[in-house]
Amino acid sequence: MRTTHLLPRRLALREALVVLALLAVPPLAGPLPGTVTPAAAATAATSEQPPAGDIRTRVEAVPGMRVIAERPAAPGYRFFELAYRQPVDHRHPANGTFDQRLTLLHRSADSPMVLYTGGYDLITSPDFRAEPTLLVDGNQIVTEQRFFGESRPDPADWSKLDIRQAASDHHRLIQALKPLYDGRWISAGVSKGGMASVYHRRFYPHDVDGTVVYSAPHNVDDRDDSAYDTFLARVGTPACRAALETVQRELLLRRDGMVARYEEWAAAQGRDFTVIGGADKAFELAVLRAVPMYWQYGAPDCAGVPAPTASTEDLYAWLDRTSGLANYTDETLVPLTPYFYQLGTQLGYPQYRTPHLAGLLRHPGVQDVRTYVSRDIPLRFQPHAMADIDRWVRTEGRGLLFVYGEIDAATAERFRLGPGSRDARVLVAPGTNHRARIASLAPEDATRATATVLRWAGR
Repeated sequence: MRTTHLLPRRLALREALVVLALLAVPPLAGPLPGTVTPAAAATAATSEQPPAGDIRTRVEAVPGMRVIAERPAAPGYRFFELAYRQPVDHRHPANGTFDQRLTLLHRSADSPMVLYTGGYDLITSPDFRAEPTLLVDGNQIVTEQRFFGESRPDPADWSKLDIRQAASDHHRLIQALKPLYDGRWISAGVSKGGMASVYHRRFYPHDVDGTVVYSAPHNVDDRDDSAYDTFLARVGTPACRAALETVQRELLLRRDGMVARYEEWAAAQGRDFTVIGGADKAFELAVLRAVPMYWQYGAPDCAGVPAPTASTEDLYAWLDRTSGLANYTDETLVPLTPYFYQLGTQLGYPQYRTPHLAGLLRHPGVQDVRTYVSRDIPLRFQPHAMADIDRWVRTEGRGLLFVYGEIDAATAERFRLGPGSRDARVLVAPGTNHRARIASLAPEDATRATATVLRWAGR
């Protein structure tokens, strides 16, 4: 199996493992951290009782919903951290529950609602508003995906982590909150979050009026990764591609000193390499990931790529900036186990050919997704999963807007439309990487895309 979407650093530990750039409490084990207990709620009620019809009162009245906290927000908005009780298995809802975390940015009950996910753990900033939320000036829900962050069943039955179960989480949440919001609903997500938004639409196509999907890879056939290799052979200029391949070779030629430095840093930071299997293996993987990661978050002119004559310190610093050396340690990988589990069971995981590194690699198969997942968690790939999604998009997909960056490796295998796709479009932002947005598109495309989103929102 072969991926391009090891993601950016902190806001993309929510968007996943890059520059790679994020336990649910059992139902009877007590409140989630920050939850207002009945005693505290009674005390608060004596000093300030929300009026009837107040949004907090209405949210708290939703069965299974709890307000963890209300935090200050921008003028005209209210911001809540919530927990919603979900079945571990939507097919057998009596077999246990877990609390899915989410946030609600409330503007008004009749404004459009944007359901956003980054695909990983929860974005908790009251200041965060996704691009569609800004465009429609609406309300916003941000979800944490099942098994990520604190939204994890205990015990964790990994067989219950699949795209349909996660889609059912969104469906059930929408059904719970739609009675509170009379406006149109739009879903959106970036990278893995964009993928999750499409999967939700496949299983529940009528939940929302439209979906904006940013920078989402779509690995239909996990046995064939040639599209990624072709992309890397053509993206940018010949001089830029040559510079990246040269720096990869130079990093491996100086491997021993760099690995020693890597181990010294890890020891000082209290970081380990148990999952990957050692610092040398982790270093090699970081070097292999450097080129696709550069195109995911770098510039088209290869600005800042060091020459082969650069000092070891400069080469090491560039690799760390580009591939994120901390990303290959247990402390980053273990929280991201759900991500790699999904890659290894349904989503697919591209690997890249590197003939220019012949004779310099020591760890065959290191790019395989199994490298990132503890051996006590089984991985059995389901090749039909993405083929089914692809069929739906091409034959039945409605109200879908896909936005990609021209130099982003995720563009190599992107979602494609078919004869049955309706009110759907795939747009590519020139000279843009994984951070592509509607605002990044060429002016005519941006105008049409904005008009589409506003139409979906009833604006």
